[in-house]
Amino acid sequence: MSPALLSLLALLLVVAASLTSRVNVGVLAVALAWGVATFAADWKVEQLMAVFPSSLFLTLLGVTLLFGIAQANGTMQAVTHHGVRLLQGRAVLLPPFVFLLSCLISTSGPGSVATTALMAPLAMGLAHRAKAPMFLMALMVGNGANAGNLSPISAIGALVQTLMEKAGLGGHATEVLVMNFAAHAIVAVAAWAMFGGPAMLRGGRVMIDEAGNAFTRAHWTTLTVGVLWVSAVLFLKFNPGLTAFAAAALLVVIGTGDDSAMLKQVPWPVIVMVCGVSVLIGVLEKTGGMDLFTTVLAKLATPGSVNGVIAGVTGLISTYSSTSGVVYPAFLPAVPGLVAKLGGGNPLQIAISINVGAALVDVSPLSTIGALCIAAVPIGYDTRQLFRQLLVWGFAMTVVGALFCQFVVPMFIA
Repeated sequence: MSPALLSLLALLLVVAASLTSRVNVGVLAVALAWGVATFAADWKVEQLMAVFPSSLFLTLLGVTLLFGIAQANGTMQAVTHHGVRLLQGRAVLLPPFVFLLSCLISTSGPGSVATTALMAPLAMGLAHRAKAPMFLMALMVGNGANAGNLSPISAIGALVQTLMEKAGLGGHATEVLVMNFAAHAIVAVAAWAMFGGPAMLRGGRVMIDEAGNAFTRAHWTTLTVGVLWVSAVLFLKFNPGLTAFAAAALLVVIGTGDDSAMLKQVPWPVIVMVCGVSVLIGVLEKTGGMDLFTTVLAKLATPGSVNGVIAGVTGLISTYSSTSGVVYPAFLPAVPGLVAKLGGGNPLQIAISINVGAALVDVSPLSTIGALCIAAVPIGYDTRQLFRQLLVWGFAMTVVGALFCQFVVPMFIA
């Protein structure tokens, strides 16, 4: 059996494992990459080591270290609680507020999973006190966090930009962010209209004014350093990962952050998953397996339908699997080859369709975001009902994502 076919089978095995087991597929991916590269492709170990995504690893680690400090020293919690106090008891503002605050936090760096972990307990507690629908609040948290997830300064946004650059699609960070935000904003508005938003307009004031954490000197210092970091990345085009290391080191040296607490906040399983799968993708590309992969994908679509088909396929896989750890590393590098095999199609539209289609389903309870929302529900609420609602919503989003990418994305992305 050829190394190309073996590498493709290894990728399919990793995808299957991500759908059916709790194993960290990054570990499995590296093991399979080693077997295919050294025994089937006759690579030297140094050749395999060379495909490790060192730049991506440093970016993910640097960004998560910086926001690990902000999480550990209470800065993110203080920002959230003070934002809640601005509502002054107006329950009707809860859903849009939760969506926008989740989006803002996610956009600024930590990404959707860390943002949901921070926001879900607060949002679900407020929904309980305001008698707002738990399902609606879960959708606001999940879609808000995902709406900002692909910003160029977030951990997952940096991952996507790295993968797109490797596919020859660099320089489109704004288009990726805007289309992803638009898709999630549209479904959030629809959710508000269908699941209790209009009824909240007729409600009065409720006591939702949480006792906010007072901003301390450490919080202000962390925010200042964070703003400087964002400015350096956006306006001076500094590398987000390396500058995040510098910002984190500064906060530790001046005593604003604790390095032990910072390291505990780093999502090591996600980093292992993303980098491990990227190693296997590197072997796939160099052994010819990527060419086989794009051939399989090309059989599912035509140049005219590829946006919707790829969004639906990645959405279905992402319902059970890791969006950032499996779907993005597996599908984004395949875009150029897919276009070549189809004999047409817009590469940027296809890449955005992968990004949006995979992300829209992430409020499924089988994903981390949906699971965090369910775990944050106050005691006494029927979590089985919320589980079913989120599961149906997640599957419905595979269709919504396909339609959005097929008909809306081409209207704005030339």
